[in-house]
Amino acid sequence: MAAVPGQLIWEIVKKNSSFLVKEFGNGTASVQFSRESNNLYNLNSYKHSGLANKKTVSIQPGGKDQSVVLATTKTKKQSKPAALLHKCVMKKEFNRMAKAVSNQVADNYYRPDLKKAALARLSVVNRSLKVTKSGVKKRNRQASRIHGRK
Repeated sequence: MAAVPGQLIWEIVKKNSSFLVKEFGNGTASVQFSRESNNLYNLNSYKHSGLANKKTVSIQPGGKDQSVVLATTKTKKQSKPAALLHKCVMKKEFNRMAKAVSNQVADNYYRPDLKKAALARLSVVNRSLKVTKSGVKKRNRQASRIHGRK
């Protein structure tokens, strides 16, 4: 089977896709988002497309534990969807995970243009996994001082 170039796939998919979400922005300008996997910013663009690019990066929450899954595509396995992704589960603190993502994406010459997007996605996913501590909320002591004085 011959490999289909990414530009051709993008030309076919960019206006009609099951992942495409069209939102209305300011005035008559519309913004297009995409729900496809391996799209870090969820924008409908060739650079961020998980369908048209051979090398893609995905960062998602792991599961019940506080883990994050970093998935990259294997370029040699494009015709085998079951073996396409290389998944790495990270259960470290945030600084070590950020270093690992940076090494995997940019320092390996994999997709250095996606380094900023990958770190931003890691930050958002990590923040969503944090559990808020339940208990008594502290009162703002400064606010009580201002209201207490006359």
